[in-house]
Amino acid sequence: MKNNNSSTHERDMNYDDMSFKEFIILLSEWAKYLLTYWKIIILAVLIGGLGGYFYAGLKKPFYIAETTFVLEDESGGGGMFGQLGGLAGMAGIDIGGGGGGLFQGENIQELYKSRNMIQKALLTKVPYKGVEKLLIDHYLDYNKYREDWDKNEVLRTIDFNVINPAHSRIKDSIITSIVSTINKDYLTVGKPDKKLSIISVKVKSKDEFFSKNFNNAIVNTVNDFYIQTKTKKSVQNLALLQKQTDSVKRALNMAVNTSVSVMDATPNLNPSRLILRAPAQRSQFNAEANKAILTQLVQNLELAKLTIRKETPLIQVVDDPVLPLPKEGLASKKAMMIGAFLMGFLVFFVLISRKLYIITFR
Repeated sequence: MKNNNSSTHERDMNYDDMSFKEFIILLSEWAKYLLTYWKIIILAVLIGGLGGYFYAGLKKPFYIAETTFVLEDESGGGGMFGQLGGLAGMAGIDIGGGGGGLFQGENIQELYKSRNMIQKALLTKVPYKGVEKLLIDHYLDYNKYREDWDKNEVLRTIDFNVINPAHSRIKDSIITSIVSTINKDYLTVGKPDKKLSIISVKVKSKDEFFSKNFNNAIVNTVNDFYIQTKTKKSVQNLALLQKQTDSVKRALNMAVNTSVSVMDATPNLNPSRLILRAPAQRSQFNAEANKAILTQLVQNLELAKLTIRKETPLIQVVDDPVLPLPKEGLASKKAMMIGAFLMGFLVFFVLISRKLYIITFR
C-alpha cells in the first residue's frame, strides 16, 4: 500500500510537471513562430515610427493666447459713497448706484461667449502686413473658406467691410456658424481659482496671428461693454445734471448782465421814482436765486462724478499674450512611439490571428 501511494503521488507530480512544461513549450512555440517573422515586425515598427514622426511634422500645432486679469468691483452701497448717495436722494437727485446683478457670479464668463460680443470682436480691424483687416476675414482666409466660396456666385461677393442689405441674411448665417465654432473649439473662459477674482481668457487656434489678436479683441470688447453697462445709469444722470447746471449758469449770467445794464442805463436815478429800481432789483433777485440753485447743482454734480468713479470697476491685466505664443501639439518623439506601438500591435494581432485560424480550421 505504501508503494502504491508513492507511485500515485509521483504520477500526480509528473502530471503537474508535464502541465507546466506544456505551457512553457507552448510559449516557446509561439515565440519561435513570431520570431520567424521578426523582419516583418521590425519593419512594421519602423514604418509606424516614421509615420508618427511625419504625422507630427505635418500636423499644425495649436497656438494658445491667454489673458488673465483681476476684476475688482466696488459698487456697493456702504461707506462714504452710500452716505453721499443718501444726501443726494434727500435733495431729490438720483446719482445712480447699485444695479450690479448682470455681472455677478458666473455671468461675466458667459458674457464672453455671447454672440454679440464674439461678433463685435470678429468685426474688429487689426493691422496685418501694413493694411487694416477684419479678424473675420483672416479667419475665413486661414481656414480656406474663401477658396470654396469661389465656386459660389453669391458667397464669392460677400464682403464684411461693406454694408449690403441683400447679403445681411447670409452674413448673419456665416457669423452664427463661426460663433458656434469659436465657442466650441477656440474660446475658453474661467477662473483658475474660484476663491480669487482672477479671470482667464484663452483662445486656441492653428493661426498665431488670429489667436493673439482675437484674444485681445474679445477681452477689450467685453471689458468695455462691462464698464459702460456698470456706469450707464450714473453717466446718464451726470449728463442730465451737467445740462441743468449749464442752463442755470446761463440764466445767472443773464440776470447779472441785466442788472448791470439797468444800473448803467439809469446812473442818476431819481429817488422819488422807486418804480425805476424794479428791473434792477428783479434781476438781482433772479441772480441770487440762480446762484443758490447753481450751488446745489454743482454739489450734486460732484457727487455724480464721485459715483461714476466708484462704479467704474477696476480691470487690471495680469498677463496678456506676447509673441511667440506657446504651442500645443503632438511631440515628434511621442508621435514616433505611438506610431511604432500601434503598428507593432497590429502586426502581432494579424500574426496571432493567422496562427489561431490555422490551428482551429486546419
